[in-house]
Amino acid sequence: MEASRAVARRVDDLVRRCSSGLRGAAFQAEVVRAIHALLPVDAVFLATADPGTLLFTGTFAEDPLVDVADQFVHNEFGHDDVNKFQSLATGARHVATLDTATRGDRHASARYRDIMAPLGLGDELRAAFVTPSGCWGYLCLHRADSPYGFSSADVRLIERLTASLGTGCRLSLAAQGTDEMAAVAPGVVVLHPDPTLAAITGEAERLLADIADYSSSSPRLPAAVYAAASSLQSIDHGTARPDASQTLRVRTKSGGWLLVHGTSLHGTADDQIAVIIEPAHPGSNAPLILSSLGLTGRESEIALRVLRGTSTKAIAAQLHLSAYTVKDHLKSIFDKTGVRSRRDLVAQIMTGV
Repeated sequence: MEASRAVARRVDDLVRRCSSGLRGAAFQAEVVRAIHALLPVDAVFLATADPGTLLFTGTFAEDPLVDVADQFVHNEFGHDDVNKFQSLATGARHVATLDTATRGDRHASARYRDIMAPLGLGDELRAAFVTPSGCWGYLCLHRADSPYGFSSADVRLIERLTASLGTGCRLSLAAQGTDEMAAVAPGVVVLHPDPTLAAITGEAERLLADIADYSSSSPRLPAAVYAAASSLQSIDHGTARPDASQTLRVRTKSGGWLLVHGTSLHGTADDQIAVIIEPAHPGSNAPLILSSLGLTGRESEIALRVLRGTSTKAIAAQLHLSAYTVKDHLKSIFDKTGVRSRRDLVAQIMTGV
C-alpha cells in the first residue's frame, strides 16, 4: 500500500512539472529522472515532435542508445516494423510494448534483431504523447535482454502520463523567445545515403548551433536533420505514410524557429541528400504556434482566419457556424493566448511568439 502511494505521489509530481513550462534540456532531464523513479528501466529515449509532420524535432538518449541513434531513425522511416512512433501517434492505442506486438517473438522485429539485441537490450515500451492539439513527442523505455518484459501495469502507468508529457513538450515550445536569426541566410547539409555527413555550409553550422541537441564537438547532427533525410528516403522508396513530409519545424534555443527540409541531389554519385535549414517566418509557423499555445483544432482554424484579416461574419460563413459560436471561440482563443483583441493576437503570433 505504501509503495502504491509513493508511485501516486511521483506521478502527481511529474504531472505538475509538465505544466510548469520547463524548457528544453531542463524538461528532458526532469522527465528522465521521474521515469527512473517510477519504473525499473535500463535506458530511456525521449523525443519532441512536430505535430504537423510527426517527425522528431529533438531527442535525448541514454547509453547505450546514443551511438546507435542513426540506426533507430533509419528503422523508424526505412523499414516495416512494429510500434512505429507515427503509428502510435495516429492509432487508437498510444502505448505499446515490443513483446505484446510480436507476441513474445522479439526476433520478428528488425529493430530488435539489428539494433537492440546486439546491445543486450530486450523488451521496449513505446509511447506517443498525444494531446487534443496533436502529438508533441515520444518515449521509448528499454530493459536489459531477459525473458521478462514490461507488464500491463507498466503500460497503464505510462498511459496515465502521455497527455501530461505531451503538454510538457508543448509548453516547452510555447515559451516566449526572440527571433534574432530572421536575417540569416539558409544553410545546407549534404548527407550520404547511410547518412554520414558529406559537406556542410558555414550558414548551416551557425543555424545548427542554436538547436538544443547539437554540439560542434560531436560528429552527430541534430535529430531533425536525420529525420528530414530519412523521411525523404522513405517517400522516395514508397514506404512512407500517405501524408508523410520531409519538412519539419524546430524551436531554437534563442526562441526562434527553423524550417528543416530534405531534398534529393540528382546526378551525384551516391544519391546524396541535401538538408536545407533556414529561419522560418512566423507566418509559416502560425499553425504550430497556435497549437503550442493549447488551441483546439477548431480554435486554430478560427485563429488562422483572424490572422488573415477575415471578419467574424465571414469566418462564420466559411466554417458553417453562427456568429455567436465564433465569438465564443474567439473569447477562448484570447484567454489561452493571453491577449485581449484580434490586433493583439496578430501581433503576438506574427512576431514569433
